[in-house]
Amino acid sequence: MSTESSAAAVLSALSDTGTTLAARLGASVVSIGTNGRGTGVVIAPDRVLTNAHHLRDRSTSVSFEDGRVVQGTVIGMDADGDLAVLSVPTLEAPALQWADATPGVGAVVFAVARGGGDLRVSFGLVSSVGRSFHGPTRQRIAGAIEHSAPLAKGSSGGPVVDVDGRLVAVTTRREGSGFSLARPGDAALRALVEELVAGRTVRRHTLGVVLASGAVAAHLRAAVGLDARPGLLIRGVAPGSVAETAGLTAGDLLVTADGSPLAEPSDLQQALSSTRSSVVLGVVRGDTEREVTVSFEAAPATLGEPDITA
Repeated sequence: MSTESSAAAVLSALSDTGTTLAARLGASVVSIGTNGRGTGVVIAPDRVLTNAHHLRDRSTSVSFEDGRVVQGTVIGMDADGDLAVLSVPTLEAPALQWADATPGVGAVVFAVARGGGDLRVSFGLVSSVGRSFHGPTRQRIAGAIEHSAPLAKGSSGGPVVDVDGRLVAVTTRREGSGFSLARPGDAALRALVEELVAGRTVRRHTLGVVLASGAVAAHLRAAVGLDARPGLLIRGVAPGSVAETAGLTAGDLLVTADGSPLAEPSDLQQALSSTRSSVVLGVVRGDTEREVTVSFEAAPATLGEPDITA
């Protein structure tokens, strides 16, 4: 077979796959908001997954392929992870099935969206993995895949699927370079989505401190004659916070969290998102270094309330 014939066969296969996926998945992909500001995907009976940044309050309109426009109610939210699940009658719209594995670099993927009401399907390649970005609450979201499937405004929250139409990721953010970032459907995300589908709200731990990043911390310590070592300087502690309970005060330098070094506020946010009941902080007060255990067991964690950073 000639090169031209091979290329034509590949393009024909891609065209057939795109057409097939549009017909199969269209009913499962919805538009979010009265102006179609985002996209969602039917993830279970009467449950639609979308990005949290599309929501303005606890309810929003959901538009289906069959022309129905109904109000969906938020039942599960992870504001820091930019995900939410709506309760809405999905009727005959089938739930998309997860793929067995997440795609690697070079994998062909299709992005599906319905922002603005019209179904869009495009294909591209996974161009990078292990990307990170800041979500709407400024918390760092790690482990994203980058793909090159072109997407219009209102496409975030839509599914990224493989050639068999199985869900491999959820598009979360369009990049200015024409690429998009998506949260891959690995075991951790699937477990999180199950929590949201069940009506639970994910809450992140916070210390309740105002922080200065590494460069600012070094300058401030040097100004009072202290060594300029890497870390995060506490500039303020909220009354009644877990930081105050643990004895942390303004002027303390946080250098480690559970043994991992802290150079930027996102390092601390990542450590807090990984811990369950407590975190051990390496703290330098003046010239003295010690360890402080911060417990979250009695803390009334608040959704989407990250540490304030400066």
